This record gives sequence, structure tokens and C-alpha cells, in this order.
Amino acid sequence: MGWKALVVTVLLTVAVAYYVYKPLPDAIEKPWKLMMLDALFRSMMHLGFLKEWLHLSHYISSVKSPMENLEGFVTSSESKGGVIPGVKFTDTTFAGVPVRVYEPPAGGEGHLRRGLMYLHGGGWAFGSGKAGAYDSISRMISDELNCVVVSVDYRLYPAVHFPEPFLDCFAAAKHFLSPEFLARYAIDPERVAVSGDSAGGNLAAAVAQEISADDGVPVKFSVQALIYPVLQALDFSTPSYVQNQNMAVLPRHTMVMFWLQYLNADPSLLPQFIANNHSASRQSALTPELRSRVDWTVLLPPKFKKNHTPLVVEKGCPEVLKKVPGLLDTRAAPLLAEAAVLAKCPRAYIMTCEYDVLRDDGLMYAQRLRDAGVSVSVEHLEDGFHGAFGLINWPMDFEVGKRAVRSYITWLQNNL
Repeated sequence: MGWKALVVTVLLTVAVAYYVYKPLPDAIEKPWKLMMLDALFRSMMHLGFLKEWLHLSHYISSVKSPMENLEGFVTSSESKGGVIPGVKFTDTTFAGVPVRVYEPPAGGEGHLRRGLMYLHGGGWAFGSGKAGAYDSISRMISDELNCVVVSVDYRLYPAVHFPEPFLDCFAAAKHFLSPEFLARYAIDPERVAVSGDSAGGNLAAAVAQEISADDGVPVKFSVQALIYPVLQALDFSTPSYVQNQNMAVLPRHTMVMFWLQYLNADPSLLPQFIANNHSASRQSALTPELRSRVDWTVLLPPKFKKNHTPLVVEKGCPEVLKKVPGLLDTRAAPLLAEAAVLAKCPRAYIMTCEYDVLRDDGLMYAQRLRDAGVSVSVEHLEDGFHGAFGLINWPMDFEVGKRAVRSYITWLQNNL
């Protein structure tokens, strides 16, 4: 190898190492594995943005294809060993919404089954309940809990914005809870759950609230199980947003971008949102009572407040709330619901991760539910990070992910 080739090789190696490396907390297991996973996500996103800038395709389309290929590889790798062969599934639609219904292995006739509706994450833009870890987890739940699992493939950005994904999930939930469906699959109407992670946790919480308040739906969800849910878009300077603003997988700017996309807001508002200019104190629509629903100084346990101070802007951008009304819509931001609405909600399981910008959303919601008289179990993973729940299949498996899934299934076993 000539000296020029050697220099180029060294420079490329340094450049790749610089791109991949990201400082991570000491508690994170397999840090280099997480760095590589994060670099893979970032490279797909950067390539997607480049193709959009060149007017070749929307960045979402560019990112979805490699993500689906990766999920397909993980799913096929896992299935080589025979993943719970007794569980069968059927792809169908509920009120026009695509779903996959998983049925447990034959046996136990004469006993009613549990029922669970699952809503996948992905920033309201990516993902499918039929692939990767979502498929594996649905099969596990169906098999271990004698449970009929319905995984919903609601419509995604950029095809739709809020409230369409919520409306899809709400329509699917009403079909799922209908006496006809429950009877067809021998599901106990007293043991039905709604669940989801991240953006799916947002939709699950919103659907649980809406179903609880809808007198036209006679069967209500028994429990709601939320995995690091995203629940509010008024304060992007909570302690967890600040602490984890540059964390792998879901940094703050990416979560804010997902919110802007979901609410069909101008992407140029991203810096304003990060600075909390959209929720300035002079916003007349943000009454003291409404602000109290996202007041982390009151709602968070002391150990999570640390030395953080609230970021409240005085003037900011008062026109934003008029341009983006979804910010105050509880179907988009369930944490903003009134106490009377929360009081009707089913008992809850909320999983949070220490190294996740969404940690405080989940913890604040847990406290608000408790204040409203709802029973809540919080599972906080001290070594957890966003997305860990879905990292259980080789080669992207992490022990914290396997523990998270096991804790989740155990809680459902004991509470559903």
C-alpha cells in the first residue's frame, strides 16, 4: 500500500469513527453497539434528507425502505429458529384500518381469553406492527398470556397528519371492543388492554381517554400499558429533555421534528419549539390551570428534578398556538387532559427509561393519573434508553430490552 493510500485509509477511518462515536452514559450496556445502531439511523436519515434536497423523493420514503429491509432481516433471522409456531395470525381490517390479529395456540377451550390492542411507535412516521420486534412481542404475549393481540397499522406521515392516526386507532379500538368481535374470539370483556410504545404510547393513552369518556362504547379497556409514551409538546426543557438532548436514537431535535410533522406545522419552527417560545407566559390560551398539567416542578419525584430549573419564556411566539392548534388538543397531548377525564381512565402501567427525552412525560402522566385516583404502576429502567423495548432480536438485542419486555409481560400476566 502506497503512502497516499495509507493516508486516505487513515483519514476515512478517523472520519467514520468520528461519525459513529457518541458519548454515552456509563450505565449503558454495549455502548459501541448502541453507537453503531444510532449511526445507522442517522445515516439513513441524512441520506433521506439529501435525496429530498435533490428533489428525488420525500425523506420518509428514502428511510422507510432500508428500515423495512432491516426489520425483515431481523424477523427472518428470528423465525429460522421457529418463533412460537402455535400462534397464528390473520391480516384484516377494522373499520377500514389494517390490523393483524394474533391468536394463541389451541387449547384451554371453555375459558375466555385476554385481549390486547397494540399501537406501534415510530414518530407517527415509521414502523409497522407486523415486522421486527413488534411481531415477536405480539407472538410472545399471545402465547404466554392466552391472549388475542391486535396490532394496528394506522396511517403515517407524510400521507396524513394529526388527527388521522388517532382517528384510525380510535376506530380500530371501537371495533376491537365490540361485543361481536369479543364473542368471535372468546375474549373476556373484563380483560381487555390498550398498549403502545413511544408515539404508539401517545395514541394508546389518547384512545384510552376517548374510550373511557364515550358512552356509546359499552365495553371499556381494563388497563392501559404505555412504554415510554410521548404525551406533551409544550415543554421541551423538562429535566429529561435537557439531560438527554443529545442521546442516541432519539435526541431532542428529532423528537421535536416528529411533533412538527405530526401536527402539520412549519418545520422552520423547530428552533422556536426547542427554546419553548411556543409556550411563552404571555400566551393567553395557556392558563395557569392548563400549565399546571405539565408543571414538572410539581409532578416529578425529587430525584428526577436534580438541579434543573424551568424554562419559561415571557414573550416568545404568541401566534404559534393559533397556527398549530393540535398543541392543546388532548387527543394529541394526553397529558393535558382534565382531571375529570383522567379519573375515568383504566389502571395503568407506564415504563420509563432514565436516558430518554420522554422520561418525564411518562412520570408526569403517572402522577396526574394517581392524583385523579387511578392505580398506576411505574417501571423505571435506570439503564434504559429510548427504543430499548424493541431491541430484543439478534443482532440488535440488548439485555435491558429483554428485561423490559419481560417486566411488561409479567405485569400484564398479573393485572390483565
